This record gives sequence, C-alpha cells and structure tokens, in this order.
Amino acid sequence: MDKFALIEQEKTRHSVSRLAGVLGVSRAGYHAWEKRPACPRRKKDERLKVRIADIHRGSFGIYGAPRVHAELADTYGINVGRKRVARLMRELGIEGVSRRGKRKVKKSASEMPAAPDLVKRDFTASRPDELWVADITYIQTWQGWLYLASVVDVFTKRCSGWSMRNDLTADLVVDALGMAATMRKPKDGTIHHSDRGSQYGSLAIGETLKESGIMRSMGSKGDPYDNAPAESFFATIKTELINRNTFKTRDQARLAVFRYIEGFYNPVRRHSALGYKSPEEYERMYWATQEAAVGAVTN
Repeated sequence: MDKFALIEQEKTRHSVSRLAGVLGVSRAGYHAWEKRPACPRRKKDERLKVRIADIHRGSFGIYGAPRVHAELADTYGINVGRKRVARLMRELGIEGVSRRGKRKVKKSASEMPAAPDLVKRDFTASRPDELWVADITYIQTWQGWLYLASVVDVFTKRCSGWSMRNDLTADLVVDALGMAATMRKPKDGTIHHSDRGSQYGSLAIGETLKESGIMRSMGSKGDPYDNAPAESFFATIKTELINRNTFKTRDQARLAVFRYIEGFYNPVRRHSALGYKSPEEYERMYWATQEAAVGAVTN
C-alpha cells in the first residue's frame, strides 16, 4: 500500500495534513492522487511489490533481485525484467544478503567528543522540561528495519519528540530533538541526556542543542542503566504495540507508532509512576497546582 492510500485509510481518524507530515508527502500531492486514476503499470507494480515482499520474506531476507527475479518466473510464471524487480525492491527498501565484504566505515570528522554526564543516574526532575532522555530503537517490518528516535520528559513521562527513518543517520535524532524543542520551547537549562552513540555525538545535534539553549549530557557507552527512563519508554512501546503487531511496510509501522504516541501514550495511557494519570493530565495538574500556589501567595 502506498503512502497516499494509507492517508486515505486513516483520514477519518487523523487530519490529512498531519498524516502527510508523518509520511513525508504533501497534502496537495494527496489531493491530486485522489483525483487521478492509477495508471495500469503502476497498479501492476503495486501487485508485484506484494509478491516480491513475500518472496523476500520467505527467503529470510536473503534473496536479492536476481533470485527474486528467478523465483517470480519459475514459481509464479511472472516474467518481468530484472531491472524492474531491482527498482521495486529499492522502492520497498529491501535488499539481498551479499557475501562480498562491507567496506570499513571511517569515523566521521563531524563527530564531537563525548559530552559530560550531567545526570549520573539521578533520573529525578522537579518540573516539566527540566530533564529529557533520548534514545533510538528499531522496528522490524517486511521491508526492513524502521528506526525510531524519541525524546522523553522525565517528570511527566511525555514523549515530547520523536522521529522515524529508514536509516541511522544523525538526522534521525536531530529531527526528534527539533520536534521536542519546537513543541515544548524549553527554558535555558533543560538537559538532554543520551548514550554515546555516534548520532548523539554529531555536530548537527550539537548545533540544535545550542540553538535551543539545551545542555548536552551523555552516559557511559553501552550502559543501559545510564539512560533507564528512555529504555523504559521503549520497553513500554515494544510490549504494548510493536511486539503485538506484524508490519508489512515501514509506512504501516510509522502510522501505528504515530497513533500510539499521539493518540494514546501521551494523552490517555495511565502511568503507575504518575498516580495512574496520563502524561498530559499529570502536566495539567502540575501547572494548576503552581498557579494555585502563586494565587495563594499574591492573595
């Protein structure tokens, strides 16, 4: 199913603008898609993609275009060009496993030295946007991995920023931080704590943190206890969503994660650590208490 078809399916629950933003397409493009009939070749390509994804999955993700091409012809009697198969596999984001060795990746010159650990495993906060924890996890789909980066507020447990990509470039974490900074507009002094992964050591995220007045903190490399609240958030989303579903496409996974975070986790899900309040409700209660305290003093 393509991105516009997914928007068509979900638009009764979410706005077209929001869905288009999540899937990385324009609203105008979707409305143009609505009005035009699908071309016959594109329809055939979409049907062929389903068969290709099935073959690739059945080979445990091993087959590349030549073997998928042979399987289509020999098993299903589908005779198409190998280049067409390769193109559709690229569109699906799947590839075969090669015995040729991978090139060694040199450390990027854009990586900065690790930041100091400002948290030291003391994951407590006295107000919203005082301490954020950030991390990356992965979601398996038939098309391959989808990577999810999140920024979670320690005080309210709110997922304040998130981003999903097909790769592990620094843009993944920069986009999640950018969303949190834009939506929350934190005051100077907010701490952004992460592990020492290369994405969090990039110049790009360093610049974003500096522009937003946010302090960078990093725990020990490879130690999950140095970022426990972020691990807890991912454990929750995996238990309640990811491990209970099978995603055929990355876009299906994107929509499911979007609906879970924005439609359930932040506004509805009750947390035992918050007195069984949701993150949004807990924050509203906090600010109401602060306003009442100020009112009592002034009166």
